[in-house]
Amino acid sequence: MSALAKRLQLLLSALSVLLLLGALAAGWFWLELRRSLPALDGERAVAGLGAPVRIERDALGTPTLAAASRADAARALGFLHAQDRFFQMDLLRRSAAGELAELFGKAAVTTDRRVRVHGFRRVAEQSVARLPAAQRTVLDAYTAGVNAGLAALAKKPWEYVVLRTGPAPWRAEDSILVCHAMWLDLQDHRGDFELTLRALRQSLGEAGLEFLAPRGNSWDAPLDGSVFPAPPLPPLRLRRPDDATTLPPRAVPPADERQFPGSSNFALAGAHTASGAALLANDMHLDLRVPNIWYRTVLTWTDAAGPHRLAGVTLPGTPLLVAGSNGRIAWGFTNSYIDSTDVIIVETDSVAQFQYRTTRGWVEIAERTETIKVKGGDDATVVVRSTEWGPIIGGPEDGRYYALRWSAHDPAATDLTLMELENAPDAAAAVAIAHRAGMPNQNLLVADSAGRIGWTITGLIPTRHGYDGRLPFSWAYGDRYWKGWLDTAKVPVVLDPADGLLWSANQRTVGSEAYAMLGDGGYDYGARAGQIRDDLRALAASGKKAAPADLLAIALDDRAVFLTRWKDLFLATLTDEAVTKSKPRAALRDAVRQWNGRADPASAAYRLVRAFRLKVSSAVLDPLLARAASGYERFNRNKLFTEDAVWQLVQERPVRLLNPAHATWDDLLLAAADAVLADVDKAGLTTAEFTWGRRNMLRMEHPMSGFLPSFLARQLDMPAEALPGDSNMPRVQGVGHGASERFVVSPGREEEGIFHMPGGQSGHPLSPFYRAGHAAWAKGEPTPFLPGPTQHTLTLRPE
Repeated sequence: MSALAKRLQLLLSALSVLLLLGALAAGWFWLELRRSLPALDGERAVAGLGAPVRIERDALGTPTLAAASRADAARALGFLHAQDRFFQMDLLRRSAAGELAELFGKAAVTTDRRVRVHGFRRVAEQSVARLPAAQRTVLDAYTAGVNAGLAALAKKPWEYVVLRTGPAPWRAEDSILVCHAMWLDLQDHRGDFELTLRALRQSLGEAGLEFLAPRGNSWDAPLDGSVFPAPPLPPLRLRRPDDATTLPPRAVPPADERQFPGSSNFALAGAHTASGAALLANDMHLDLRVPNIWYRTVLTWTDAAGPHRLAGVTLPGTPLLVAGSNGRIAWGFTNSYIDSTDVIIVETDSVAQFQYRTTRGWVEIAERTETIKVKGGDDATVVVRSTEWGPIIGGPEDGRYYALRWSAHDPAATDLTLMELENAPDAAAAVAIAHRAGMPNQNLLVADSAGRIGWTITGLIPTRHGYDGRLPFSWAYGDRYWKGWLDTAKVPVVLDPADGLLWSANQRTVGSEAYAMLGDGGYDYGARAGQIRDDLRALAASGKKAAPADLLAIALDDRAVFLTRWKDLFLATLTDEAVTKSKPRAALRDAVRQWNGRADPASAAYRLVRAFRLKVSSAVLDPLLARAASGYERFNRNKLFTEDAVWQLVQERPVRLLNPAHATWDDLLLAAADAVLADVDKAGLTTAEFTWGRRNMLRMEHPMSGFLPSFLARQLDMPAEALPGDSNMPRVQGVGHGASERFVVSPGREEEGIFHMPGGQSGHPLSPFYRAGHAAWAKGEPTPFLPGPTQHTLTLRPE
């Protein structure tokens, strides 16, 4: 045998060994995965149960729990959450506590350092100690159920096998930390909005601030019909009469669509519905991940008050039904974006900067050192510096620091009072409960079986003295401060509106005195809310008695009302003369003329018009925002209400505010059109191929995808598919952002309701429920609100 043949034989032998080892490793991993699957049938003993709990699952994996008490229902729910979603729960508590590095190593230390500033584990412990006895009983039962469910798995959840670590037991305060994770997700915990406004005012003055960050806008759709007057053009000048530049252009983050945690919900009073019961629709818009944040559940039990049935979504890590129906009321939430945070300017001594000015004189800055455990590495430490008003989040800058006053830092701000909605008999009672609920401030919409509907704001709301909270100020002189929480009697409420309609979509909901009390934490444009309002009004005016399908149609409305005027401007820019000078412009105009008015995956016109608006916005505003951007490193133009400012400028076309890079406003608009063409060329497509679907391709990934080879990661992630919808319309849909659930229901008529959820019920990739229901969500196809026929039955019995 030749030397070459021997070498080939050795190579083949080595490859065979490697393949065998690979197959053995894959087989071992598959067996480990199988062993960590949750139980679906049979019996399991669970300590602490007062009576057996029967758990029935349908074809989507949705469980119906039949318990003898609320505590037993909580214990069984904890068991299920742990079996199906423990790793997700673990990530939520760790993300709020700043303990991710213990799982992921050095890569997570920076994130943990940033979160440790808030000290949420300590706050959570204090919150638990404050809970009323009834809430503590349910929480303790849930906590024990979680640990029982984790212990009942034949093998630890599969994610820990990949990470080569193990899960830590669940503690009562961990459920409060899960709530804190929602606070972090839903509110401005870094002070970016106020600091962006401050940078804008420092660079452009008060008039520039009011123009580019007005308190209201022409798209507003508040419930009370209030309006803010449009601000005038500011007395600024980008060009002198000789066309010389006065404000040199600098790098500014590009304009993009506003897309942040939000939601839509809307309701019809019984006078407008086929059943006479009020009808509620709710879409909670969050970043999409695998598994989905919510866990569908039906909880049933009987106590002295009679039988109870709760149907809707729970948040793994907590024992609460977050949104859904109790048979008498149905409720849902949208993020309110009221002002619950303030950035405080901290004046320090000019030498050592270890003391700061207060109303009592100079006080030493407090320090605490926290240890971050790091998997595979040495522990890291973070020194958190704090004032009497809150932790320091920035500085020093000219001898000053920035501290954060945030409702979430108060142990009283987070509790389980939301659980009282489970027994609320009507909309009025639900509104009263909402005012006492310790949770992030949300718009609550509630509908009841008698046909009534209502809206209010949940949670504790700060009251301010001496300022409105819009910009950072010093609290050192006693003339500005928080003076407690807003009296619940003063919290705005809309109950039984005259027209029988309510809507909420992260927009400003009220004006006048109510607006002053709530403040502005960065509301969304009212375009989505206004479109929902108009759809509701059209439905009511038609005289049709609405059914759930009618409200689902509104939730899936992907008409691009917000962009219609931009389409018209785009076509007006592409004149015959402009097109004659450039052949590609002719193709661009032809594509835009195919506009069908929707964020349709097959539409090139929608994507082109959307891109044109953003190009124009950047060209118009970049010179104005440049100095503000250079004054604050996290300056975020997309937090500002700039739509009206840009539109006013392109309509009035003042020479003094024209970007100096362009000779005329027509030139600016045509350059924006050419910039869109450049994007098309960069993508290697024709204008007709530059469709919205190529851009709006769902990317819904599992957090473990990045730790696995691509062929395995694809088995964890949801399918990449082009989806309709966008930001400024009812059907909110982005690449990794959208409706985390979507339901329509009348309380007492849940069997007629509709429910959608992306992803599946289980977090285990070998579970039959891992993707179940996802396709219906993607297609917008109706699925029942209540579970279907029973496919599996598991009984938990007392140990």
